[in-house]
Amino acid sequence: MSGAIRPLQPASAFYDWLKRPAKPISETTLRLYRRMKRLFEQSRHSLGSREMMKKLREEGFSLGRYRVRKLMKKLDLFVAQRIAYKVTTKRKASDAVADNLLNQNFKPLGVNQVWAGDVTYLKTGEGWMYLAIVMDLYSRRIVGWHIDKRMRADLVSKALIKAYNLRQPPAGLVFHSDRGSQYTSKHYRKLLSSYHMRASMGDVGACWDNAVVERFFGSLKHDWLFKIAQPTREHMKADVAKYMRYYNVERLHSANGDLAPVTYEMVNHVSSEVSSRFCSNEQVRLLSLVENKRSALAYKI
Repeated sequence: MSGAIRPLQPASAFYDWLKRPAKPISETTLRLYRRMKRLFEQSRHSLGSREMMKKLREEGFSLGRYRVRKLMKKLDLFVAQRIAYKVTTKRKASDAVADNLLNQNFKPLGVNQVWAGDVTYLKTGEGWMYLAIVMDLYSRRIVGWHIDKRMRADLVSKALIKAYNLRQPPAGLVFHSDRGSQYTSKHYRKLLSSYHMRASMGDVGACWDNAVVERFFGSLKHDWLFKIAQPTREHMKADVAKYMRYYNVERLHSANGDLAPVTYEMVNHVSSEVSSRFCSNEQVRLLSLVENKRSALAYKI
């Protein structure tokens, strides 16, 4: 039958679709896409939909997590995870062990009341490196850290010295750690005593006794270091320094009301004496951003 209508062939439908004009994207939407990609790159591909939503809302964009999740999928922003590892050291039988003064109370009422420390191993193409940190549990801020290619006895001491010089805490501060040999050594206990700090140590076999610091190491490795090659020790050291700044100044924490550690300290009325000592121009800018957050114009997406 010559007059019969032939059905449209699949190939013809495909080419017809290709000829259709692309749907225009508004300037606001394009700005949102670019900002999402930039935030994702800054986080080294570790920013999930929840944290992405919080970041965007902080900058004035008005959208929910469902919308963010769809946009991240559309923009191919997928979080990659890797398995972490932990190595511990055993104390000498002759070393003293402090009581557990913390008892899993990870939220002190102010800065410089409770610090926590720990050590982790980091692998590079040239061999291992060892990182010791000191965290203020009030804001989760890293206030001191030291990295070295050898696990020397003074590794944790250097981290504590840097923290003390930065913060100048009052007498009576509690320093919490595990029972590793570095923390139970006579040298370290003498250093704590010279700073008028009280030692606190977790119970045997209770990994949650220092859970906040363990989570930090997990983020450092999963969200940052494992995302790129670490060919040399110098490269690792520089990359750790980059993450410390990102973590303290940019990374949002649910325990801080979705604020970065430095911003949280300033927003919650840290004394002017302490603030003037460690607030950079960038941190002041972040504080202004938080204070003006309510009056920011929201972009309707």
